[in-house]
Order: sequence, then C-alpha cells, then structure tokens
Amino acid sequence: MMLTILSLSVAIRKFYLIKLVWHITCNNTGRSIYFISEVDEMFQSQVQKQHQATAHLAQTMTLLSLSAFELRQQIDSELSSNPALEIVEERRCPNCNRVLPPEGMCPLCSRPTNLDSMEPVVYVSPIDDFFPKRDYVDQDYPDEPISPVTEDLSTFVLRQIATELNKNQQIIAIHLLTNLDDDGFLTVSIPEVARYFHLPISAIEEVQRIIQLAEPIGVGSIDPRQAMKVQLEVLSESTVVPEYAFEIINEYLDLLSRRQYGEIAKNIGISAQRVEKISEFISENLNPFPGRSHWGSVRNPSTPETTVYHQPDVIISFMNDNPKSQLVVEIIMPIGGTLQVSSLYKKAIKQSEGESRDAMREDLDKASLFVKCLQQRNHTMQRLMQRLVVIQKNYLTKGEKYLEPITRATLAGELGVHESTISRAVSGKSVQLPNKRIVPMSSLFDRSLSARTILREIISSEVKPLSDTEIQIKLDERGIQVARRTVAKYRAMEGILPAHLRQST
Repeated sequence: MMLTILSLSVAIRKFYLIKLVWHITCNNTGRSIYFISEVDEMFQSQVQKQHQATAHLAQTMTLLSLSAFELRQQIDSELSSNPALEIVEERRCPNCNRVLPPEGMCPLCSRPTNLDSMEPVVYVSPIDDFFPKRDYVDQDYPDEPISPVTEDLSTFVLRQIATELNKNQQIIAIHLLTNLDDDGFLTVSIPEVARYFHLPISAIEEVQRIIQLAEPIGVGSIDPRQAMKVQLEVLSESTVVPEYAFEIINEYLDLLSRRQYGEIAKNIGISAQRVEKISEFISENLNPFPGRSHWGSVRNPSTPETTVYHQPDVIISFMNDNPKSQLVVEIIMPIGGTLQVSSLYKKAIKQSEGESRDAMREDLDKASLFVKCLQQRNHTMQRLMQRLVVIQKNYLTKGEKYLEPITRATLAGELGVHESTISRAVSGKSVQLPNKRIVPMSSLFDRSLSARTILREIISSEVKPLSDTEIQIKLDERGIQVARRTVAKYRAMEGILPAHLRQST
C-alpha cells in the first residue's frame, strides 16, 4: 500500500513539474522558479501526510490483529524502547479520557444511546478489573514466553506436567501427546505404546493418568466416556456429584446422548426426573471432548475465579447478572492504568537542542502515533462487538441453535470497513459468553453451528436411527436447507455415528 501511494505521489509530482518546465519556457525565469519551489513544497507536505496516514493505518491494523496477551507484549516492548511513553496508575476511559472510578465502566461512554432500549453496553476495561495481577501472565515471564491463545494443546499440557515426570516418563508423555486428535483423545492404544517402549502397560497408564489430570481435564483419554469419568473424579474432590452419575456415564452414555431417560431410569431403578437432573449436571460440568475445551476448569465449575484454558479478549455478561437486563460487552485492555505520552518528555524537548532534540522529537511522534493507533484499535473493536452482539443476541441469551448466519464480508459492509479489518479484529481472539463459556470469536460467524445443534436434537429424539437423507428432510422442515453430504459432514463434526452404527432402542 505504501509503495502504491508513493508511486502515485511521484507520478502526480512529475506531471506538475512537466507543466512547470513548459511554464519556464513561456515566462520569466524567476517567476517560474518561484512556482516550482511552491509546488515542490506543497507535494513534499502531501507526501509527508500520506506517509503519516499510511503509518497510522498500518500500525492500527497490526494492533487490531493482536489478542489481549499479544497486545500486552507489544505495549511492554514499546514502553521499554520509547521513553516518551508512560503508564499512569489512574484509570481513564480509553475513549473520552475521563478519569474513572476505582471500578466499573465509564459513566459517559457506557451509557446507551436510547435509555429505554435493550441495546448492549460496550466499553473497554483494564485487565485488573477482571483478573488479579498475580494471576495474569505478564507478572513472571518465562525465558521464552508463549501466548496461551496460540500455544497448541500438546505443548500446553506438557508445560503443566513436565516437572512431575522423570526423564523416561517425559519421553512417554511426549509420545502420547503427539498422538492426540483434535478432540484430545489418543489415536494409539495403551498396549500399543507399551509394546513400542517395551514396558508394562501399567507404566504407560501411570503417565496417561498424569496427562488426564492436567488442564483441560480428561485430555489423553481414549474416548468421551473415559474423559468424563476422569472429570467426575476430579470434580468430586470439591463438589457434591449426584449419585449414579458415574454409573450413568460408564454404562448408559449412549442412552444419555439420545436422552432416553426413561430407559436409563428403568435399568437403574430410579425416576426419569432424577435421571434428567443428573443429565443436566453432566451437561453443565463435563466436557466429552477435552481437546475442544474453551471452558473453565472442572475443579471450580461455578466460581467467578474459574481457571480457564486462556483468558478471554472480550467478556459478555448481563447487566447486574440479571438475565432479563441488557447485555454488557467489556473489551479487555491488557494493562492497568492509562497509556499516554509523557508530559515530562514534552517539557524536556523544549530544553534540548540539535540532534538530541530531533531524536527526542522522533520518540515523541512514535509515542503519539502508538497511543492514537491503540485508541483506534479499541474503537474498531467496540463498533465490531456492538453490531455483532445485536445480531447474535438470541444465540448469546438462548443457545447455539439461535446463531444467526453472518459472514465477515456482510458485517464489514454494515460497518463500512474492509473485510480484512473484520478478519484481523476476529482472528486469534476469544469471547466469554454470558454462560461463562469461552469460545473463539470466530465461532460467532460459524454458519454451521445452529444447524449442527438442531441436528443433535433430531438424532437425540429419534425412535430408530435416521439416515442422513431423513435428517436432511427434517432439517428442511425446520427451515435449514443443506445437502445430504453436508448432513454427513455436520454429523461427523459432532462425533455422531452413521445410522447403521447407531444402536436402536
């Protein structure tokens, strides 16, 4: 982009200079030289402004693409290299620069435009409002800091357990972790690994058990049943687990997935209502696919201090925790206090001279540009989330099957920005939903999610296994038109077997 702008500037300037050469031949020399000088200065100024605009755009786009964790690293880098930047401890609104109270949102910028409406309240908040400093990753950086957002699952688990293992166990753990599928399950059997290392099965199972107890709980299991049993064991250490929960998962998971509560109740000898309540507990606290995990730790499933796979970039909640009130969207600014250009540095420039003054002026310009770009990034994120939350309100408040089909291109058109701007704003970021679940921001654009949710409902209520064609017809009856092969794809994504492999009850 910068090369294009410069080329255009040079071409325009050449055109004017050619005209002025002709002017020289027709008029007196002094007057023409004056015009040339005047036009030259005008275009020097124009090119300089274009440089500034290009630099502003480029840096804003770079900051926009960063997650909260990565943004904190970038801010730290700027602070360490540029003395003209500083963080002041007082809380100021990133939008209007108003001094804020010790906690809470800006009383001006967080005010809805229509007080009688249920439009979401969107604002930027410092990281300290949500996560204590001792818990945030910037306090004690490791020698090679790696963002938990971009770190792959195998590395994430290995970092947790490495100190618990001896050297031989570490080798086994690495082998197991490199054989995980996208759901967090082993793609090799324990006996197979035992034969590979010429060790007893118990030695491999010991390492597997250590892996399973790392976050996300249940990772390294052989299937959803084993993963959920591990999660229940851990959960039982701090929470009362309903009686029969272990038995239902161990013996009747297939029936449970199809919500055959009556059949389970008959086999166990309890009421169907009790089975349904146990099912609700399992759904709320266990994750059958730990590799997909963006949920809180099962060690603390209901507490506000829930440990999560990674910290979110945006938090969506209900005003005053009241589901009947409007949604509040908080975009996390990964620093406490306010980033600003140093006033002392501005004063010091006035007392400097020569090359020193030029160098200080350059630092000041860079600092000012960085602060402005950071403000622009926050403003863009606010506009994006404001519109996205309005579009996906039913999904946020009612569940997955209400997700509206929206593309990045469509949203870009509504906001009057380029599609790449939306892509940068969404990429690599995560959102905490009102139900406390943390999901990738990109999932708000997943056009298949509502269809897959309804597909699960159809299969869970089937009397006899339905073929993909029959499921396609039922989806069509509910206003979802997809091809049969797409049904097969969605079914596979949900981990559901074909009709001929699903048990009839």
